[in-house]
Amino acid sequence: MNVFGKKGNNANLDQSIGLTNLGDQYWNLSPAELVEHAIISGQGMLTDTGALAIETGEFTGRSPKDRFVVCDEKTENAVWWGGINIKFTPEKFDALYNRMKSYLNGRDVYVRDAYACADDNHRLNLRVTTEYSWSNQFAYNMFLRPTDQEIQDFNPDWHIVCAPGFMADPEIDGTRQHNFAVINFTKKMIIIGGTGYTGEIKKGIFSVLNFILPHEKNVLSMHCSANIGADGDTAVFFGLSGTGKTTLSSDPNRRLIGDDEHGWADGTVFNFEGGCYAKTIDLSKEKEPQIYDAIKFGAILENIGFDGETSSPDYTDGSITQNTRVSYPIDHIDNIMVPSTGEAPKNIFFLTADAFGVLPPISKLTTEQAMYHFMSGYTAKVAGTEMGVTEPQTTFSACFGAAFMPLHPAKYAELLGKKLEGTNINVWLINTGWSGGSYGVGERMSLKHTRAMITAAMTGKLDNVEFQSQPVFELAMPTSCEGVPSEILNPKDTWTNKAKFDEAANNLANQFVKNFEQYSEETSDAIMSAAPKVMA
Repeated sequence: MNVFGKKGNNANLDQSIGLTNLGDQYWNLSPAELVEHAIISGQGMLTDTGALAIETGEFTGRSPKDRFVVCDEKTENAVWWGGINIKFTPEKFDALYNRMKSYLNGRDVYVRDAYACADDNHRLNLRVTTEYSWSNQFAYNMFLRPTDQEIQDFNPDWHIVCAPGFMADPEIDGTRQHNFAVINFTKKMIIIGGTGYTGEIKKGIFSVLNFILPHEKNVLSMHCSANIGADGDTAVFFGLSGTGKTTLSSDPNRRLIGDDEHGWADGTVFNFEGGCYAKTIDLSKEKEPQIYDAIKFGAILENIGFDGETSSPDYTDGSITQNTRVSYPIDHIDNIMVPSTGEAPKNIFFLTADAFGVLPPISKLTTEQAMYHFMSGYTAKVAGTEMGVTEPQTTFSACFGAAFMPLHPAKYAELLGKKLEGTNINVWLINTGWSGGSYGVGERMSLKHTRAMITAAMTGKLDNVEFQSQPVFELAMPTSCEGVPSEILNPKDTWTNKAKFDEAANNLANQFVKNFEQYSEETSDAIMSAAPKVMA
């Protein structure tokens, strides 16, 4: 056994996690060294952009039904158990990990010391041990990077062990199938096997922080992007896929704090990560110049196609998956905040692509409405977003990231309410979906107009305008906004058939109320009072 690279204060992996009979250990290799290992092993190739292209194998996305949480004294009464947080016994975890260790006996591994949370008060040191070099490079890209001196004295708080080649046996291991990701909060470990999809590493730590920070430290964890203006005003953007979160938070006049995961502590917003993990399907320099230019040496392209027999990426090629991705360190983008922190937000934006044409293009929420819509996490899928979707379908994802939330959604919403209490923070609901009718009848909101509304909100130009209330959802809508035609600000005014609008609004309200039934027992009356009022 040989040990290579900057080893920190351990010549071998910690005895505490039992990885003692390994082959060669490669510690904290540089991106160039990791790229070389991937190419030599035949697991990757350089594109003409300089980025490494790899294929993640059978799984090209997360597998939520194969993500488990160990149920023990620490988690039994704290985690919101169910289809998102699936119970796994401590005994099954130990047995599965023992088989995983046996698989790794004699095999080479790559070890990465990194950390999460740009706020030193909440820093979480990570040690990531991977079977593949490119999995380790992904960890380098996505997590924050210690200095050489910090590595010499590095002590991990959490361990991640990722072995895509190890297949679980459901009959022996108690998993659903051969792939798995299991979080053990007591042992402070995540084990991942049977899947090469790198997002399991990233989202595993996000799930850990979504438990630790709100439950133990009174810090709100958020699935959002964040940027900061020249005057130091922070804005955060929540939104599910297809709502425009990445596009709308990319602003040449504002510096990026981060594009996906943040914490909100007392007086500060901080990035959890040190990189970005962006979709590349149909990427172009015109549509997403920051992402396009970030794809260079050090970036990893996942499951992309190529232009003929060349090494030029073809971002329109979805033959492997529509979920093609790129990961890169955040400093591949020029206009960033260093360090990745800002003050408490001045404006919060909830983005929704309402395919039913009911919600206003911009509305201002009360604290109670903010908590209600935060817990709802609404958007709509439209035809073409998923196989089998032929007409608009309502989609609710609590806190705009239900798949990564170990606690009951009300816990996060109530913490949001406490952060808003007694402040002048504005919370806005932005509809990037349809106007003038539902999908197929109306038209998609103009990006130009949406940007103008967000700019007006952030620059205070909506502070003194008149607002009117929308029936059913009781949302406060501005009657005027610089750069936006006044006639589109009230969605009912854009519909030719007003009775059809009322019917659509009532239908959507019913779906909000029905979705919220699952939360009602543990949700305060204040939040429940903000539910839409369904008309008889």
